[in-house]
Formats: sequence, structure tokens, C-alpha cells
Amino acid sequence: MSYIYESTHIDVTPVAAWDALRDWGALHTRLAAGFVTASVIDRDDRVITFFDGSVVRERLVSCDEDARRLAWSIVDGPYLHHQASAQVSDDGTGATVFVWIADILPATLAGRTAQMMELGIDAVRRTLESADRVVDTR
Repeated sequence: MSYIYESTHIDVTPVAAWDALRDWGALHTRLAAGFVTASVIDRDDRVITFFDGSVVRERLVSCDEDARRLAWSIVDGPYLHHQASAQVSDDGTGATVFVWIADILPATLAGRTAQMMELGIDAVRRTLESADRVVDTR
């Protein structure tokens, strides 16, 4: 199994970052604009389309308000196993540390998945720091 870890500093409050992260149906507008181009809720799942046209179905595993952590799994697509989580925390100055972790099988998909997560976390930072995307509640 491959473990992939991405982290970034974001100049918004953890409250604002968590509000966008926990908005399960608005991934393409509030959290990762441009990286994800569409997000459609289908029963308990979210079907997302990436900038490259690839589509996956994700299932929400848990949403922990106190820890500001969201966990999900890709339930179709190329993976035999996919479990991911994203969590926001205060950096000590009122801004946000955003962490995204994924465990995947097969390991042969690790390189491509790591590249996508790197692009994705950059999109998260840009989206959240954009004044017209999230109102900072500091």
C-alpha cells in the first residue's frame, strides 16, 4: 500500500477553511476550483470530474467537526483500495495548515496520485486564499 501526504499553509482562518472543506457538494467551487470542474451528489456519493476529464465516485466516510477532519474513499475507478482524509488546523498565528493524506492500492498508481494531490492542494490554497471564494471570518 502506498501512503501519500501533502500539506500546505493557507492564509485564511481554520474556521473558513473548514467551512469550505466540509461542504461536500461544493468541492469544485469552494475548495478546489479549477482542479475539480464538477461535483454532483448522487445519493450518499459525490461524483467528481477533474480538470483532465477523469471522473471518480467518492463516498463520505466521516466528518469530524471537532477535529475539522473529513475522510472519504474512492469507490470506483482504478483503485483496489483508496482511503483519504483532509484536515485543517491553526498554524499558531490564526492561519491554516491543510493536510491531505491518502492510502492507495495498487502501489503502481502512487506516482500519478501524488502528482494529482500536489496539483489539488495547490488549487485548495489558491481557492481558499481568493477573496471572492471564501469570506474570511477573522
